[in-house]
Amino acid sequence: MQRLLFLPIFLFSALLFAQKSSPKPNVIYIFADDLGYGELGCYGQKKIKTPNLDRLAAGGMRFTQHYSSAPVCAPSRCGLMTGRHTGHTYIRGNYELGGFEDDKEGGQMPLNEGAFTLGHLFQQAGYKTGAVGKWGMGMANTTGNPNQQGFDFFYGLLCQKQSHNFYPTHLWKNGEKVPLNNSFIRVHKPMAEGDENYEYYTGKEYAIDKMTEQASAFITENKNKPFFLYLPYTLPHLSLQAPAEAVKEYIGQFEDKPYRGQHGYASTRYQYATYAAMISYLDKQVGIIWDLLKKSGLEENTIIMFSSDNGATFDKAVDTRFFASNGNLRGVKRDVYEGGIRMPMIAYWKNKIKAGQTTDHISAQYDVLATCAELVGIKPATATDGISFLPTLLKKGTQKKHDFLYFEFPENGGQLAIRIGNWKGVKRNMKTNPNAVWEVYDLATDESEQTNVAAQHPELIPQFDAIVKREHRPSHLQEWEFVDPKFEAKK
Repeated sequence: MQRLLFLPIFLFSALLFAQKSSPKPNVIYIFADDLGYGELGCYGQKKIKTPNLDRLAAGGMRFTQHYSSAPVCAPSRCGLMTGRHTGHTYIRGNYELGGFEDDKEGGQMPLNEGAFTLGHLFQQAGYKTGAVGKWGMGMANTTGNPNQQGFDFFYGLLCQKQSHNFYPTHLWKNGEKVPLNNSFIRVHKPMAEGDENYEYYTGKEYAIDKMTEQASAFITENKNKPFFLYLPYTLPHLSLQAPAEAVKEYIGQFEDKPYRGQHGYASTRYQYATYAAMISYLDKQVGIIWDLLKKSGLEENTIIMFSSDNGATFDKAVDTRFFASNGNLRGVKRDVYEGGIRMPMIAYWKNKIKAGQTTDHISAQYDVLATCAELVGIKPATATDGISFLPTLLKKGTQKKHDFLYFEFPENGGQLAIRIGNWKGVKRNMKTNPNAVWEVYDLATDESEQTNVAAQHPELIPQFDAIVKREHRPSHLQEWEFVDPKFEAKK
C-alpha cells in the first residue's frame, strides 16, 4: 500500500520540478525593410519566390490585419521597441542628423535616455539580448546606442542612410567600426553612360551575408541560455543591389529594363529581376536561421515572428504595381492608407502555435512588447499602448481587443489615421490645411479605401476627434508638431 502511494507522489513531484525548470522560450523577431503586404507568396505574391516564409506561415499563424507603428523606418522601429503608438513615441519621423558619406555619418534622432525597450524587457527576464541589422535610432555616441537600450550585442548599421547601400565600407559591432572589403559607393549618383559603369554599384562583401553570419553566431553562442534576437534586415529597401547568383534566378522571367539611377539609388541592368532577387534573398536568410534552430535543437523552444516596418516603397526605382507589392491596398510607404501601414506578420512556434492558422485579429507592432511581456512574465517598466496577442497565438485565455489603433505621421504633409473596428478615418495635408476633414472608409467592404463614406457616417467624426485630443502628446520637435501646434506650422 505504501509503494502504491509513493509512486503517484513521486511522479507528481517530478512533474512540478519539470514545470519549474522548463526552459524559457527564445524569441527571434525578424523585421524586413519596406516589404509590402503583398510581396510574400503566402500573402498572394505570384512573381517572387519566398518558399521559406511560406513554409513558416504554413507551420504557424498568418495575420491579415496587423499594422506597423508608422509608415516609415525610424518611428516604426521606435513603436516596435517601446510599445507606443506615434502619438506617444519619442521618434515620429525620419529625422536625419548626417549625410550619406562615411565622414558625415550621423544617424537619426536618437532614442531617448530612459526609454524602456524590448531589449530591456528581456534583460530583466534573464535573457541574453542581441540586435543584428539596421538600428536607425541613434549612433553609438548618443543616448540611442543599442548597447545602452537593452541589447548586450549589436552588429549592423546604426544609420539608416548607410543602409541605402548594400555594399558599405563598414558595419558597427558594439560601438566599434568593423571594416568591410568594399570601396565607398555614392549610390545616389546617376550612372554615367556605358554598361561598364554598372559595376561601380557592386562591392565584394554583401552586408546581408555579414548580418546572417553574426546572427547565427549569436544563436550558437547562446544556445544553452534563453535569448532574444532582434533581426532587422535591410531587404528589400532600395538600392537595387543583390548578389549576381541571386539575380540570375530571375533574369529572363520578366520584360525587364535597366535602371540608371535617374530617381536616386543604385543603378542596375535588371530592374525587376534585382528587386525580386532581393526579396528571395531575404527569404533565404530566414531559411538559414530556421535551419540553424533545427540543427541546434532549439526549434521547439523558439518563437519566430516576422514582419515589415512599413509598406513597399515609391514607384521610382521600382514599379510596385508590377509586383502588386501592397496587394490590393491603397498607398505606399509614407502613406497612412492601408498600403503604407498594413503589414505581413507571421508567427511560428513548433508544437505551441497550431499550424496552418490565419487570424484577422486587429493588432499593431506596438503590441509586440506587451505580447513578449506576457510570454516571459515581466511587467513593462513604463506604460505602453499595446495589448498582448499571446492568447491569439496560443489559443489560450481571452483575447482583449483594441478600442482603436492610432497613427500620427508628421511627414508627407502631416497625416492622421485611426481605426475603430472596421471603420478607418484618415486626415491628410494637415500642415498646409489645419482644418482638413476626415475621410472615412469601411474596411469590411472597402479594404482598398476607394469610397469615402464620411458624409454617410457623421457620427464617427466626433469619435475620431476625441481620440486625437486624448492620444496626441506634444512632440519635442517643432517639425513633428502638426496636430495641435502652438505656432505657425512650417509648410
